[in-house]
Amino acid sequence: MASGEEITVCDDEIRSRYSHLEKMTDLVAVWEVALSDGVHKIEFEHGTTSGKRVVYVDGKEEIRREWMFKLVGKETFTVGATKTKAAINIDAVSGFAYEYTLEINGKSLKQYIENRLKTTNTWILNLGGTDYRIVLEKDTMDVWCNGQKMETAGEFVEDGTETHFTVADHSCYIKAVSSGKRKEGIIHTLIVDNREIPEAVE
Repeated sequence: MASGEEITVCDDEIRSRYSHLEKMTDLVAVWEVALSDGVHKIEFEHGTTSGKRVVYVDGKEEIRREWMFKLVGKETFTVGATKTKAAINIDAVSGFAYEYTLEINGKSLKQYIENRLKTTNTWILNLGGTDYRIVLEKDTMDVWCNGQKMETAGEFVEDGTETHFTVADHSCYIKAVSSGKRKEGIIHTLIVDNREIPEAVE
């Protein structure tokens, strides 16, 4: 390029090239929430000068509010295939500092995770080069695989129950047997092609 030669760039070209940066300038919080249908990413933008509030779930805009004069409050929305209730609380800490807390089903994220550890089992495995996340909801005995609720068949066996289902043409079942200890309760084990799969910790 010769010296003194001008470069002309269209405003639209600049805007489109940098729109993803502009989009997240007020990003103040990001959470990852494990539900039965998968792990969901929740992002929250809060413009403390403009009053803007934007909630994204898995990259999709769920809520957008512009020019909110009240900078504190609550935004409610749903997450995942089961439309799990969620809320982001916005509280003033001091001066112009804010605290953002996520609630799932009316519980703080910490309480929700602690409760989930008691009410679900999760296994992660690879079959034929594909990763699968299998979740058992102990209260309903529903089985989820990669976001889909599975068709299952329950069967009583000598030492407990078996919940049978199929993943990618592989025979699977979750065996439920009593631990014999009141505090431990029932132990759930995933068996795929006659081998036990270790439980994952999320």
